[in-house]
Amino acid sequence: MKRISVDMDGVIANVYSQFVAMHAAEFGKLVTADEMNGKPEDVAFENALQYVRSPGFFRSAPVIEDSKEVLRKLNDQYKIFIVSAAMEFPNSLVEKHAWLNEHFPFIGWQQMVFCGSKEIIKADIMIDDHFKNLNFFTGETILFTQPHNKLANALDHKRVENWQEIERLLLP
Repeated sequence: MKRISVDMDGVIANVYSQFVAMHAAEFGKLVTADEMNGKPEDVAFENALQYVRSPGFFRSAPVIEDSKEVLRKLNDQYKIFIVSAAMEFPNSLVEKHAWLNEHFPFIGWQQMVFCGSKEIIKADIMIDDHFKNLNFFTGETILFTQPHNKLANALDHKRVENWQEIERLLLP
């Protein structure tokens, strides 16, 4: 059975909505998609590092549309591993674990991989929104479009815009 490594932030957890909401609460201004496109999160949102260190940032992130339904289907035909770099920010590990248990109860603890660097990940397919994770990966790579990577050439990665595209790509 093929293994799929699925990133959390920006792939199944909508952290961009968190950034937008926290920025709006702090500065009274909504950052538009055009203002975010092509910029790393810490450039698009000047206090991004403060936001990700805030209690509740990861725990209260909305689920990306259709990710739950498609992952449930994929979980029946592939070995799914949710892989997240969860060591950098103090609240991240506990909040991400609780978030997965709440929103993806069909993903067991054995399928959750919290790490520092994703360089150690061995799977057949990796779905991620960051080139830094995809570029070293030796299997098939799927780039999930987010504002920070929207203007970049996908290089050797297959780009998808949403979970319906992943479903069409990976499920017969």
